[in-house]
Amino acid sequence: MQFAPTRVNNRLEHIDIVRGFAIFGIFTVNIGAFSAPYFIYGGAEMVWNTPLERAIQAFIDIFFQGSFYTLFSILFGFSWQLMKERLQVKEIAFTPFLLRRQFGLIGFGLIHAFLIWHGDILLSYGLIGLFLLLFIEVKERTLLVWAAVLLFGSVGLITPALYAVRDLLNFSDELAINQAIENYSSNELPLIWKQNFYDWSLANSGIGFIFLIMTLLPLFLLGMYLARKRVFHELKKHEHTLKRLLIITFLFSLLLKAGPYLIGNPLWLSYVQDNLGGTASAVFYMTLLTVLAQTETGRKLLRPLRYVGRTALSNYILQSVISFILFYGIGFGLYNSVLPSVSLVIVVFIFTLQILVSKWWLSRYRFGPLEWIWRSLNYKAIQPLRK
Repeated sequence: MQFAPTRVNNRLEHIDIVRGFAIFGIFTVNIGAFSAPYFIYGGAEMVWNTPLERAIQAFIDIFFQGSFYTLFSILFGFSWQLMKERLQVKEIAFTPFLLRRQFGLIGFGLIHAFLIWHGDILLSYGLIGLFLLLFIEVKERTLLVWAAVLLFGSVGLITPALYAVRDLLNFSDELAINQAIENYSSNELPLIWKQNFYDWSLANSGIGFIFLIMTLLPLFLLGMYLARKRVFHELKKHEHTLKRLLIITFLFSLLLKAGPYLIGNPLWLSYVQDNLGGTASAVFYMTLLTVLAQTETGRKLLRPLRYVGRTALSNYILQSVISFILFYGIGFGLYNSVLPSVSLVIVVFIFTLQILVSKWWLSRYRFGPLEWIWRSLNYKAIQPLRK
């Protein structure tokens, strides 16, 4: 039986809107790590210490940090479940197809992680997403239990450990900072790639990858669970559930994301803030945008986001390519010279252009350029691109 990608009129528009918003949020966080070494090696509070810059950093920390990779991860699991269901309806063997999908993502991730940016998420999604094959036929309750065990288990392991060494957390590695500035500011591509690989290894090797599994996999499972429950499909039927979910996740995200600032925002609470608070705020954003997109005013304001949401892979990597050119020495060389307030302006400007370009592209083509490559690999046939 022939199988083709999802038609535009069969897509959940509000999910495309949420995905587009997630791409904006991810860029808002990523640009800080792309433009300076302090996200990895500490010391930001010493360099960006004016009231305005501190306020900008706090704003990003509360409303963006830890909230959008979680949202994107939930959407990944959500889409994975939808894909499996569509394959099942068409009586297509879903395991080989989903394996090809993951290996394609791994390919994109390898290129992105090692040639463009160390903060890549695609390689992690590709590898850790393979574990979803173990959960593809389990009950809904099992998905939720495993998600809770992994999420709370990782927080329960790491937070006490961070508290035990809390006096050692406020540090900055001056040698590593200077080395990163020197290499990323260089106009020699091998030096940039060398530093990029070193920074990637810090977060993704050894025990770090194990904790990454415990961070991402529960979010994937939560996304699968939400897709199975169809709360974000049958909106009229689940109207009251969505409203309750909106209130509960708002309160939890407020408590866990902003609450730590009432006690000085200690670093040992950062894992709770990012993982539990980030998950609550991710579900809040997903629910809020879904509810708003059902109103006339909300639909008009939010619909432009769907163009970026439908071309999320292309736009995610495009943001990295633009940042590579802007900040590294091989391009404009702005590394370590842009304040957080200026970075926020850059994000808004570039993302606005992405909306316009994505709208123009989708008026002529069926998929984003990288989505087209990925889908052609998935379906083992070159897909028609032009409309």
